[in-house]
Amino acid sequence: MVPKIGERLILASHNPGKIKEISALLAPLSITVIPADTMGLPEPEETGSTFAENALIKAKAAATAGGLPALADDSGLAVEALLGKPGIYSARWSGPARDFAMAMRSLEKKLARAGASAPERRRAEFICVLSLCVPEGWHKEFEGRVAGRLVWPPRGTLGFGYDPMFMPDGYDMTFGEMPPDAKHGISHRAAAFRKFYEYLEQQCPTR
Repeated sequence: MVPKIGERLILASHNPGKIKEISALLAPLSITVIPADTMGLPEPEETGSTFAENALIKAKAAATAGGLPALADDSGLAVEALLGKPGIYSARWSGPARDFAMAMRSLEKKLARAGASAPERRRAEFICVLSLCVPEGWHKEFEGRVAGRLVWPPRGTLGFGYDPMFMPDGYDMTFGEMPPDAKHGISHRAAAFRKFYEYLEQQCPTR
C-alpha cells in the first residue's frame, strides 16, 4: 500500500516552466509543494535509459536528501521520423542554457534532412513519467502520452520547451498557443497525473 504523502511534498525539478505546470496539477492535493532548488538540493545525473529510470533517479535523490516524499517528472518528445529522438535527451538538446529556440531549430533541420516535410511524416508524441518516492525507498511510476504532429515555424509563447512546435491531434493550435487550463486537460503530463490521482484514491481513499 502506498505510504501517506503527508502535508509536504518535494517537487524534484529545477526547471521553472515544469515547476509552474506541475505545481498547478498538484493543487488538488492541498499540500505544500517544495521545489528541490529552494531546498538547495542538487540535480542528480540522469543516467537512465528510459523516462521511468530517470524519473526515479530524480525522485529518489530528492526524497533521500530532503527527508520527505518526492515527486519527479521525466518527459520529452519522441519524433517518429527521427526514430523516437530526442526522447530522454529532449532537454539536453537545448544545451546548458536551456535554449529551446535553438533546440527547435535543430529539430527542424533534422526533420528536413530526414525528408519529413509532409504533415504525416511529422508525427510525434510527448511522453511523461512521474515517479513518487518516499525516503524509505518505496516508489511508484505513472506514464502519460499525447500524440500529435510538429509544425514550423513555432507558434505561440505559452508553455515551455518544444510546446510551440507541437500540435496535439484534434486541435488546430499548438501547446504554445493553448491557455494553461486547456493544455492541462489533454497533455502527457496531465494524463500521467490522472493515473497518479487514481492510484492515490484507490490506496488512500480517505486522504
